[in-house]
Amino acid sequence: MRNSVALGLLVAASLTGSTALAQQPRWWSPVVADSAMVVSAKSEATRVGVEILRRGGNAVDAAIAVHFALAVALPSAGNLGGGGFLVVRTADGAVHTYDYRETAPLAASEDMYLDESGEVRPGHPSWFGALAVATPGSVAGMKLVHERHATLPWAELIEPAIELAERGFPVDPYALRLIAGKVDDIRRFPGAAAILLSDGQLPAVGDTLRQPELARTLQLIATQGPAVFYHGEIADSIVGAMARRGGLVTHEDLRRYRAVERPPITFDYRGYTVHSMGPPSSGGITLKLILEQLETIDLGNYPYHGARAVHRIVEAMRRAFAERNVLLGDPDFVDIPESILAEPYAHELAASIDTLRATSSIDIRPELSASQATVESTETTHFSIVDPMGNAVASTTTINGSFGSLETVAGFFLNNEMDDLTVKPGVPNAYGLVQGRSNAIQPGKRPLSAMTPTIVVQNGKPRFIVGSPGGSTIITTVAQILIGTIDYGMTLAEALDGGRIHHQHLPDTIRAEPWTLSEDTVAQLESIGHRVEMRRGYSGRAQGIELGPETGLLYGRSDLRGGGEAAGF
Repeated sequence: MRNSVALGLLVAASLTGSTALAQQPRWWSPVVADSAMVVSAKSEATRVGVEILRRGGNAVDAAIAVHFALAVALPSAGNLGGGGFLVVRTADGAVHTYDYRETAPLAASEDMYLDESGEVRPGHPSWFGALAVATPGSVAGMKLVHERHATLPWAELIEPAIELAERGFPVDPYALRLIAGKVDDIRRFPGAAAILLSDGQLPAVGDTLRQPELARTLQLIATQGPAVFYHGEIADSIVGAMARRGGLVTHEDLRRYRAVERPPITFDYRGYTVHSMGPPSSGGITLKLILEQLETIDLGNYPYHGARAVHRIVEAMRRAFAERNVLLGDPDFVDIPESILAEPYAHELAASIDTLRATSSIDIRPELSASQATVESTETTHFSIVDPMGNAVASTTTINGSFGSLETVAGFFLNNEMDDLTVKPGVPNAYGLVQGRSNAIQPGKRPLSAMTPTIVVQNGKPRFIVGSPGGSTIITTVAQILIGTIDYGMTLAEALDGGRIHHQHLPDTIRAEPWTLSEDTVAQLESIGHRVEMRRGYSGRAQGIELGPETGLLYGRSDLRGGGEAAGF
């Protein structure tokens, strides 16, 4: 499946010297470098990461700088007011995974979004406004990984983001599309409108977006550290805004917040070792369940995106998500069965797959309702980094919906992560996920997430560093990228650009990007009991790096679905 001619030309270009900067062409070719690579959803953030590596920083230094730069350049998803997960594999082979997921405020309760009759109140209170906001974790998370792994001073890593906020950056078509898609909601929130609009009107492509208030906030964090966010002036601003607007986050919530290191989810798939994130991210375990079910068959013998392959992949997704939605939650609150981590668990799920007929989701974990939702959002962001020393980072961060709750404070957007908890068992959240009581709202609890930052190792060396935004589709996006590379011999760029399908148990529907499945394939799938729908938009916008096992070269790819850039040297 490799385009050897294209790759050969790129390899030749990369060998002009390790000091030459390689940046992503806008279309089909990956970026090739021989020393270091950064791939993110915004060119401004990617270039910040490359510059940090050029100064001698390591992959974690670059990750911290990229994270803060994305808070400026991608306010729909990059953030100070949200949270996320980071996987780092150090050059000596050690793997560490960090959880800086948001937490439910101490005043939160299981029925906080329900009316007197026990129904979810109208107006999406877990999605818009201050009541949707959970205690942010991003700043604490960056400080934790800085203490554990970084080599450059904290303030030096935030300085590029401060400069970017002060001088501004041009609005590109992708950014304009994100703002235009939410403009009616943005106008309802004065702080959001002040950042993103001009006199209430949309910016034009090429306009400069400056954020002086955010620059001041970043300067405070650079000079005073996370203490100013969780105990000082910024904390006062957050708590004051919450009190005025009906939110629940208090000084006590901010004082109590801690980012933590968690055990990684590590498993083998067809000779590759996969390292991903554990709970409260569901990404690693659900990815494991999907791939280990598929390992019971020789998937590569079935035509790519043909009906037989899609049927088996969908049935594996269906079963994996059913287990996710019932069993997984914040491990500090929920006892997750140890058996789910053993390979036989997935093999037992695979044994229930009918190779000739679709299984009805209601017959798998019937305790979940068959409710459906129509609201979608994909505004998380991922970046991947490899440094010259051989360290690798995969990081996924979010404020959940596009521009989060649309509440702002001190120049940044606050998350709407409360919607990722189970607002009511059996009732779908904004991503259509029907979840159980393991993810019910409790004070201090971290919402279950689908974020799946992943590092894949082959023969003791990193091979793929990958992740994606996309809500519940994050897990299936990463799974299909690994299926494409491992089962079908694609380059990472080919697998990343390929069409995608998605199934999450409920609703009981295959969602496919419009160009992914042929009419004949859809007809065959429907004939055996599947329901197939074409998505209105994309499924994920992944960012990945492939390390050539023979050449040692780095191949960077920012998903063609939107807006990012790979660059290396």
